[in-house]
Formats: sequence, C-alpha cells, structure tokens
Amino acid sequence: MALLRGAGLLLKRLIGRSGGAQLEKDYGDPAVTRIREAAEAADWAGVRDGLAACPESEDRTWLLWTVGDVAGVEEWIHRAIAAEPDSPLPLLVAGARYVSWGWEARTGARAKDVSREQFEVFHERLHRAEEFLYGAAEREPDWVSPWHFLQVTGRGLQVGPVVARRRFEAAVRRDPFHLRAHQQQLQQVCKKWGGSHEEMHAFARESLLRAPEGSLLGQLVAVAHIEHWLSLDSGPDAQYMRRSDVVASLREAAERSVLHPDFEHGLGRVQVCNSFAMAFSLAGEAGMARRCFEATEGVVSEFPWNYVNGANPVAAYRCHRSTVGA
Repeated sequence: MALLRGAGLLLKRLIGRSGGAQLEKDYGDPAVTRIREAAEAADWAGVRDGLAACPESEDRTWLLWTVGDVAGVEEWIHRAIAAEPDSPLPLLVAGARYVSWGWEARTGARAKDVSREQFEVFHERLHRAEEFLYGAAEREPDWVSPWHFLQVTGRGLQVGPVVARRRFEAAVRRDPFHLRAHQQQLQQVCKKWGGSHEEMHAFARESLLRAPEGSLLGQLVAVAHIEHWLSLDSGPDAQYMRRSDVVASLREAAERSVLHPDFEHGLGRVQVCNSFAMAFSLAGEAGMARRCFEATEGVVSEFPWNYVNGANPVAAYRCHRSTVGA
C-alpha cells in the first residue's frame, strides 16, 4: 500500500507543478479506487480483501468511509453478513454504510429545515448502524474503527456529552492520535452541536500539544477557527480571523503539523493542508497561506472548502489561492 500511495503522491506533485487545481479523488491512492469500484460492483470479496490488506488504523477508517458512501451497499451487505456470521468486517461495512445512508436521509440542512419524516428515517438507520458496529466491536475488541463510527451515530442520535466522550475515549485508547476520532469529538464540542467555542478551542489545542510534532492533529486548531468564523455574521467573522491571538494560534499549530519537517503521511494529509490554507487565507496571512497552498500540491479536498462553496469546492480553493498570490 505504501508503494501505491507513493504513486498517488507523485500524481499530486505533477498536478501541483502544472499550476492547476483538481478535486481529490480516492485520496490519490489506487488501493482506495479499487475498493470503491468493488463496492460499486457489489463485489464483497474485493471489498473484504481491500480492507483486510489495510491494518486496523487511521487509513482503514478512510477506506470504510469510501465504501460507506457507495449507494447500494445496503442492498447486498446483508448477504455477506449471513455468509460470514463470525466475521467483524461485513458488520463494520454495514455500520459504515448505514451511517452514511442515515446522513443522506437527514441531508446537510439545519435541523429546523429537516422534516419529521426525514428525522425518523435518519434515526432508524443510525440505530441499525449501532447494532452492526457494536457487533463488530464485540468480535474485535481492539479495533478502533467501530468506535469511530459510533461517535458519528452518537452525535446524530444525541446521546449526550458524557456518552459521546466515552465513545471518543474508547477510540483513542485503541489509537491515541486517530485523526477522524478527534475530528468527530471536535464536532461534538462545537457550539452548533451543544458545546461552546471555548470548549472547542481548548480541545483542539490540547490535542495538538499531546500529539507528536508533525501529527495530522494540528488540523483541529485550523478547523476550530473555521467553525468559529462560520458561526459569526459577515464583518465580525473577518475581524475574528484576523485577531492577533487567532493568527498566533494558527501559526503555532501549522509549525507543529503541516509545516513541520516530520509532517506525517496518511490519507488525511491533503485535507489537513487544505484546512490550513483556507484558515490562513481567511486570516489575511498571505505568506503562511501560500506555504500551505503549496503543500496541497494543487489537490483540493472537499472539506473545508464546501463551507465556502458547497457546489464547487475547487472554485473556492482557486479563488482563495489567487487572493494570496499562490
């Protein structure tokens, strides 16, 4: 898988040198493409073998989201569960699909704009997801992936901060610096999900400082400031991002992560680079933004640019990159 990821990184470098910008597809990894295509073809053996080839880790979580986002998996995964009743993998895939399928029913609209019927389908699918995920966790107690997805179902089912924290702690006991587990906990403590700006920023910085230098977890600081910016009206939002303490916080996080010589590789790397590029652009820090845009090598992650332009993240990326002269 390392060799395949190397090929993906080479493609990213070529895109970056061309001066273009391209939406990230399958994290630039042919192994992810193969598992997505297997899911689209209802090829359980291909999905199973692709997951089995990836150790239970951060990268497997990204693979599971890829499979879970494929429409139709819910129609054939039950046959795989019946054929392999003792295996955790089909249960894990079913859980991932029912999570994505649930959020599809809810949509990304604000709660006040979601109908009661949509919420009923949303909750029904998340409850089914939890059954599959707990089944996988019972079969493989050391796996982190079930607990990561249980964080997502917990937020949707509003299990409350105590249970949500326990699920996060269960994930990080198994993988202390798991990016997606930390991303979910950051969302859990956001103001829009019942937390507060203070709790969100404290969690982001604590996570940054606990992690080794070069960790992907520096992204949490950038995303926390973007979330804070999003919550403000036009005018105050720009003033917030340009505050000296916000800029200092972003610089500290970038130097310890995306701009550190030991910045780690992984399927979340491009998203982390894009998050800092966006945050520094919003902060008016052209020099730091240019360095982060260069680190993206012209590859655009949907998040967080979809916060700026949900229909065309690449257009948002190009606009901000042009603004800072990158």
